[in-house]
Amino acid sequence: MKILQLDPSLTYRPEPENHQYRNYKDGPLVDRVKMTYNLMHTYQTVDFVKKKNALWSSCTHKKMSVMEALSLLDNLVDESDPDVDFPNSFHAYQTAEGIRKAHPDKDWFQLVGLLHDIGKILALENEPQWAVVGDTFPVGCKFQKSIVFSDTTFKNNPDAKHPVYSTEYGIYEPNCGLEKVLMSWGHDEYLYQVLKFNHCTLPEEAMYMIRFHSFYPWHTGGDYRHLCNEKDLNMLPWVREFNKFDLYTKTEDLPDVENLQPYYQGIIDKYCPRILCW
Repeated sequence: MKILQLDPSLTYRPEPENHQYRNYKDGPLVDRVKMTYNLMHTYQTVDFVKKKNALWSSCTHKKMSVMEALSLLDNLVDESDPDVDFPNSFHAYQTAEGIRKAHPDKDWFQLVGLLHDIGKILALENEPQWAVVGDTFPVGCKFQKSIVFSDTTFKNNPDAKHPVYSTEYGIYEPNCGLEKVLMSWGHDEYLYQVLKFNHCTLPEEAMYMIRFHSFYPWHTGGDYRHLCNEKDLNMLPWVREFNKFDLYTKTEDLPDVENLQPYYQGIIDKYCPRILCW
């Protein structure tokens, strides 16, 4: 019998202004969701992030294909999603197919839709949920107000009282660029590091989508512009374009995964090695 790992962080994430906001102030799941973010915002520190980067970015834990990794998401369900209760692997295909319909000429973009949540397999490797799911944010500088629950959940984070890390720029130079910023550890950064380590040939736009799709305080909240360089601002529309499909392709009409696999395997083969180090 499969044990499902649940992502309790998603229901209360604010959506873009032209859509109805998800309610992250009250509701039946608010206590569980807030607990996830409280743990995340307490323990995601500069020291913690550096240790997780050192542990997982070496990609020495296992070897498997993209499809094998994707199948592991059969064991991970977003319990807090108000509309669906099926495994993340179906969401991967739904996202990819939504992108395929809107961008039939961009196979790399379709592949991003398929890949973007694969980093959540960390939750199946005994990593706590607060170190895998949810919105991401920079560490090493002041925590901004657009971070979900930021008004109450950072009070026990030691970096919030650090003489350098608690300042507006912290350890960073103005407009240093997001590639030089330490992001809270989670599935975005892990997958980015895996693809980079394995020399996957996805374009830069794709790598930005993967690395920063959960960085809601930036692409939706409008914060952290003081750390962005011109490249980040040029990539922002691509991240926002991806975000539309990530959020709004979830339906109970589940894709025919078996029928779709050959098409996506062809795209995987174009951009990624057959076997990846994870």
